[in-house]
Amino acid sequence: MGIRPAKCYRAFITPPYTRKEYIKGVPASKITKFTMGDPNGNFDYVFKLAVREGGQIRHNAIEAARNAAHKILADALTEQGFDLRITRYPHHVIRENKMMAFAGADRLQDGMRLSFGKPAGLAVRVNSGDSILLVRANKNNEAIVKKALRLAAKKLPLAVAVLEEKAESSNA
Repeated sequence: MGIRPAKCYRAFITPPYTRKEYIKGVPASKITKFTMGDPNGNFDYVFKLAVREGGQIRHNAIEAARNAAHKILADALTEQGFDLRITRYPHHVIRENKMMAFAGADRLQDGMRLSFGKPAGLAVRVNSGDSILLVRANKNNEAIVKKALRLAAKKLPLAVAVLEEKAESSNA
């Protein structure tokens, strides 16, 4: 088994770092929209992209997943044929200890163990079963929605599953 990508940010081994009023230089979230499509539409099914294991997902990965899913849904169903929502907000501030990045820097420094670091990005902390994306659509568009969610899943660093359930009411 090889090293999985995004190993530095996937697990949470420290307490959440969320008090932005005490943190200088917090980067802005790259997620531009949290709701797309028709939020008032009458749809009969809800499709969720749920994580299978706990971990952290960076804000740029969620934005990439949103863009991928929205492009497929908007092209195939138009904006009135679905309701796409991001269900988590990136509150956790990720810190990074900057190292020298020029030729020969590996011989000059080893770095400091357990260094605090400076703000480098934002992340969502999720547990097993939490949903990241939610799509409301009609049953006859199931194949298109599942295709969009499978493509969005490839942009995320954690293992995910596409869940399908009947909507409870007309405006869930």
